[in-house]
Amino acid sequence: MAKCFSFTATQDSCYRYSFTRAGLKSSTTDLGDGTIMHCWIPKKHNPSKRTLLLIHGFGANAMWQFNGIIPQFMPKFNVYVPDLLFFGESYTTRAERSESFQAQCVMSLMEAQNVTKMDVFGLSYGGFVAYSMAAQFRERVGRVCLGCAGVCFEEKDIGEGGVFKVVTSIEEAAEVLIPQTPEKVRKLVKFSFHKPPPSMPSCFLQDFIEVMCTEFRQEKEELIQTLHKNRKMSDLPKITQPTLIIWGEHDQVFPLELAHRLKRHIGDNAELVVIKNVGHALNVERPKELYKHLKSFFIDNHPSSKQASHGNGPKAD
Repeated sequence: MAKCFSFTATQDSCYRYSFTRAGLKSSTTDLGDGTIMHCWIPKKHNPSKRTLLLIHGFGANAMWQFNGIIPQFMPKFNVYVPDLLFFGESYTTRAERSESFQAQCVMSLMEAQNVTKMDVFGLSYGGFVAYSMAAQFRERVGRVCLGCAGVCFEEKDIGEGGVFKVVTSIEEAAEVLIPQTPEKVRKLVKFSFHKPPPSMPSCFLQDFIEVMCTEFRQEKEELIQTLHKNRKMSDLPKITQPTLIIWGEHDQVFPLELAHRLKRHIGDNAELVVIKNVGHALNVERPKELYKHLKSFFIDNHPSSKQASHGNGPKAD
């Protein structure tokens, strides 16, 4: 008997409705050279507001990762939420798989939307992309928040004696981050949460895999492999923008040691906040506390918070 109901697809539709109700609309941009970027953009860009770019990590599409904080930011910002390449509706036929290329594609997308300056919050893998954007486009990226983003890890950190304790190889990491069985989903949840939620039945987990984890599987594996291969601290540029590093105390995906390493690397421009009793999935385990720190950084402590001086110029809707 053919399956007639998908819990995952239904939840995805609910998130789509939530984004639309918050004031966003779905937009697809052809960047040329076989690259298509999907993004949630404001229904009407307000030039008196600053722009905030939210960049997701591995897992489901961007809606699933930012649904909890979108409504709070909409009154203060023009919010843009892209799907990175090989997530959601974004893809490329080109061979590049680096976070540098992802960053260039996101910036090209913003250029196509006539947005010239933006603040950025990158979550996990999205933090790698946000960091690269800040390094490549210093004049266009303002404040940067990196959430549980192990930008400072090195190739040697995975394996015997490395800082990663839950995986022993990049192949194992890919199997967990791109789960293909219900048991692998359970393993991912266990690693991502300090206090994992009750396990769901295998039929629901298999449905999630079929909807969210099968398309572009090879390309996603290549993203992970490229992130790891020959990675060295000596090759990582220092960003100069005001930066908030926010981390879960019990993060097992990117251990807390990497947060302190990143703070030392960036220096005085960076502030580190560690949220107690939480793992890697900050946005799910502690959404209110995460928003509190984001609000403090992007709104309360912004030098132009009381004046609309972070303009983006005219924006054609």
